[in-house]
Amino acid sequence: ADGGTNLNLDSIPMGLPMSDPTAWATAMNNLGMAPMGMTGQPLLPDFDPALGMMTGIPPINPMMPGLGIVPPPIPPDMPAVKEIIHCKSCTLFPPNPHLPPPATRERPPGCKTVFVGGLPENGTEQIIMEVFEQCGEVIAIRKSKKNFCHIRFAEEFMVDKALYLSGYRIRLGSSTDKKDTGRLHVDFAQARDDLYEWECKQRMLAREERHRRRLEEERFRPPSPPPVVHYSDHECSIVAEKLKDDTKFLEAIQTLLTWIERGEVNRRTANNFYSMIQSANSHIRRLVNEKAAHEKEMEEAKEKFKLALSGILVQFEQIVAVYHSASKQKAWDHFTKAQRKNISVWCKQAEEIRNIHNDELMGIRREEEMEMSDEEIEDPSEMKETEESALVSQVEALKEENDSLRWQLDAYRNEVELLKQEQGKATRDEDTTKEQQMKLLQQALQGMQKHLLKVQDEYKKREAELEKVKEDKLKIETLLENLKEQESSTSRVCACSQEKESPAEKTLSNSPVKSEREVLLVGIISTFLHVHPFGASIEYICSYLQRLDSKICTAEVEVLMTRLQNTFRQELSGVGASLEKRWKFCGFDGLKMT
Repeated sequence: ADGGTNLNLDSIPMGLPMSDPTAWATAMNNLGMAPMGMTGQPLLPDFDPALGMMTGIPPINPMMPGLGIVPPPIPPDMPAVKEIIHCKSCTLFPPNPHLPPPATRERPPGCKTVFVGGLPENGTEQIIMEVFEQCGEVIAIRKSKKNFCHIRFAEEFMVDKALYLSGYRIRLGSSTDKKDTGRLHVDFAQARDDLYEWECKQRMLAREERHRRRLEEERFRPPSPPPVVHYSDHECSIVAEKLKDDTKFLEAIQTLLTWIERGEVNRRTANNFYSMIQSANSHIRRLVNEKAAHEKEMEEAKEKFKLALSGILVQFEQIVAVYHSASKQKAWDHFTKAQRKNISVWCKQAEEIRNIHNDELMGIRREEEMEMSDEEIEDPSEMKETEESALVSQVEALKEENDSLRWQLDAYRNEVELLKQEQGKATRDEDTTKEQQMKLLQQALQGMQKHLLKVQDEYKKREAELEKVKEDKLKIETLLENLKEQESSTSRVCACSQEKESPAEKTLSNSPVKSEREVLLVGIISTFLHVHPFGASIEYICSYLQRLDSKICTAEVEVLMTRLQNTFRQELSGVGASLEKRWKFCGFDGLKMT
């Protein structure tokens, strides 16, 4: 073609029968027209002319410039009729509306090139340009000698406008010669240039999407931690203060760790680092106290939960007691069968829930008992008393259960007798149902009897255990009595010995020396003063004695020496300020006097 750009075409489309109207609806939709079939029926009932079916193609208004060949939108209630299109060199006549729409191949990605077949033999590129330039900007036309050509447009939506002309009959001027007439067939064409541009566009969109995702990730990414400052004396003092603050401890300890790992510790900075490490160590005490406070809160919460659970368990016990009292014969016979059934079901449910809560409470108590120390374990006698009380309560509970089971058994027997009486009066049709009821009642009776036997066995076992506990209690009481007798006998022996020792004690009580310790002190002081014939002060004597026993005091020694006037004598020496008290040994003179 003259002045036309060469097109790289892979294949020429073939005319295929169109089985579904999607392609025809797509073309008309992108033109902004209501998709109508050849019979005038709408192909898409919920059509919005403002929306395009091709991604990336803006909606097209038929009245926009360059679309003079396209009629205005047709209302849905009117049949779609194509009009005659007049050009300067040719005339286009619309196809028969009753014929099926022309077939099209699958649209290639990024298609901007169309195949146009059925051209007149005398048709030139100027005539083709005159017809198709109204659909949009034509980039290139490649015409073949076999009455077809390929047209490449600037944009993809122009291809849909060109497809609208498929099926039109073209006539050059007013000639009726076969060489001047033809039937246009417009279809999608696959070109390498279109595919390349489409792939480039897709890669650009993918790059934009990756860039957008990267921006999103950076926006939601947590901020990186600030860089750790280098070590200096000023920064060291700041970090030391932060280590003492609970709110800034994490930041400061991270800085300290980084400095140590960097190798900032040396002989000059060792003392600073040691003080910071010591501050970190003191933080451990704060953490331990905080943990203890949390543990205390947890214990208080556990205690509250245990109290609440015990209260709930008491209420469950009362409800179960109400059910058991209602199951007794006095009240049970006045209820109907449906009421009895409901009461028994409710009782079972309440007992199950009570047992679950009881197990939970016992589990909590068991955990507390495991945590107890050996000092908190109770005495064996108290343990036996608690076991005895628990056994007594269990025996009473078994008795009540046994009584309730007996009453239930009596009620079932009464029902069986009533059924037997009614069995003779009932008809044959009701015999089968009553037999089934009888079987069910018999099975229930058997189950109740078995359960009653089990309860009786348990009752006997509990009674035997109770007797054993009582025997153990009697043995303990006898042992306690024997111990009391032994204590009384030992107290008598002690009294006799005290009476025997009393004369010696009386003699000792009359003497000025009351104990063996005082006798020893008298001997040591006498020896000391015998060596010092001119006497010695009380402080000098006590200093000597305190070397032997540091517990000896001055007052005790002075009182002892004043009591023994025949052994020690106090003399005053000196005048005025030099007045001094001295103690001398006078035992030899006192012996002569006594």
